Amino acid sequence: MQKYSINIILGLIFFSIIVIVGCDDTITNSDIDNKIIPDNNVSFKEHIRPLLQVKCANSGCHNDSDRGGFSNYSVSTWASITSNTLYLLPYDPENSSLVWAIEGNSANPMPPVGYPPLTTNQIDGIKTWILEGADNN
Repeated sequence: MQKYSINIILGLIFFSIIVIVGCDDTITNSDIDNKIIPDNNVSFKEHIRPLLQVKCANSGCHNDSDRGGFSNYSVSTWASITSNTLYLLPYDPENSSLVWAIEGNSANPMPPVGYPPLTTNQIDGIKTWILEGADNN
């Protein structure tokens, strides 16, 4: 009887490992860098949020807990991203300090040196999303 119980336990452990590994939906820098953001109709949920989650809202950076050093700015949610018009001014990317930072035109460029940079398509996608109103779409 004890051998039967051990086999059941081992089977459950093996099944659990398969389920956990099979359900891994982690998005990587490579996944994000290979996803093209369109020239118009940029979606926050489909394009911008995943990009910011991977590139900016990780541990120690611009998440709700750490709030990114000098700026005290979180990009974890649409509400936090759009909460301060100094950082993001809907319809006006050229006057949004978020754009200045990702383009490297600020005292504190983002991401900082040593972190994977945003691609030109990603920067243009963020600018287009802001230009289109920075909607929660």
